[in-house]
Amino acid sequence: MLSLRHVLLFLFALFMTAQSHAFAQTVKQSRDVVEAYRVCRQFQRLLAEDLDFDRAFEATFTKNQARRREIAISEGEFGPADLDHVDDAMLISAYKNRMQLVYLMLPLASPENNEQEQEFFPPAIKAIFKRKGVERPEDFPSFSAQLKRDVTDLRAHLNKLAGQDPAVAERIRSFKSDLSQPAKLPQHKVQPLTAYSHGRVLDVKEQYYQIGDYAVIREGARMKIIGIRFFSRLF
Repeated sequence: MLSLRHVLLFLFALFMTAQSHAFAQTVKQSRDVVEAYRVCRQFQRLLAEDLDFDRAFEATFTKNQARRREIAISEGEFGPADLDHVDDAMLISAYKNRMQLVYLMLPLASPENNEQEQEFFPPAIKAIFKRKGVERPEDFPSFSAQLKRDVTDLRAHLNKLAGQDPAVAERIRSFKSDLSQPAKLPQHKVQPLTAYSHGRVLDVKEQYYQIGDYAVIREGARMKIIGIRFFSRLF
């Protein structure tokens, strides 16, 4: 019969073998992949500070104006209107405000009961998330302006709740904490992809990396985000 000492030595040997195997499985990622993870972490870190999507967007997303426009059109879900003649700045601003609304809403998601739901989403706030897109391009300026007002109203509502309700303050703190957790490089080799399917952001042959929910490309000397897949299910 094996003694306790032998059993412990055997278990220690198994542990060391497993650790050595895990270390051996570590793969070296390309410089692009390492930098892609870095820019995604930067986006999350900046956003976690004050839930300011505009600031995080400007620091980490593509600087190419044509790509920014296509990101706004493909991910903003603005409705059936033909947006070809809407200027870039208005489209991009509307997209940022769309995304800002979602990030401000997420700390309040999944209320625990009906009373909390009514507190979190009174009629005026609930109406923000029920607004429809635009049918005609000439209506887009007023639609964009409304989105900006909605962001102001939702942030004020969230700040007011956080000041009055410790549970909301804890939700916000927890959300920011989770958001700021850095994504770790995977144990498999991350390869570039083509045929990016979101609108006309990229040509079919242009390469990008899928880093979790983020799509990232090399743009000059930097890696830049071009899309967040997760939010396609939230508008």
